[in-house]
Amino acid sequence: MSSTPPIGISSLDLERIDALLERMPPVEAVKYEALRGELDRAAVLEPSDIPADVVTMNSVVTFRDDDSSDELTISLVYPSGAGAPGTVSIFAPVGSALLGLRVGQWIEWPTPDGRRRNLRVLDIEYQPEASGDLHR
Repeated sequence: MSSTPPIGISSLDLERIDALLERMPPVEAVKYEALRGELDRAAVLEPSDIPADVVTMNSVVTFRDDDSSDELTISLVYPSGAGAPGTVSIFAPVGSALLGLRVGQWIEWPTPDGRRRNLRVLDIEYQPEASGDLHR
């Protein structure tokens, strides 16, 4: 599998993330070019059509950093929900990397310190779409 696997995103998540990016001053938004690239290449699906093994916004996902073998379980949230223990914002590098990946997929992603990490999705404990929470 390549370091840029195919990804899927719900139309609702895309709409909300786009709105957040568009409200940012351009000098701020430029920091999120990698996220914008991920959104641009994603297959966009209706929330009800998202497979249960895809990381979406508000999913609780367990992933491994293949370089360190560290495993983490986080909830992928919008910036307003970030800061609580166990949450990661979509605007954090790890959050941007995980969005749209399926269980078993991995992606190589740059970190703020200039290194590259391989992140692999191990499990999705909760996904709003699979739970019927299509408009959260």
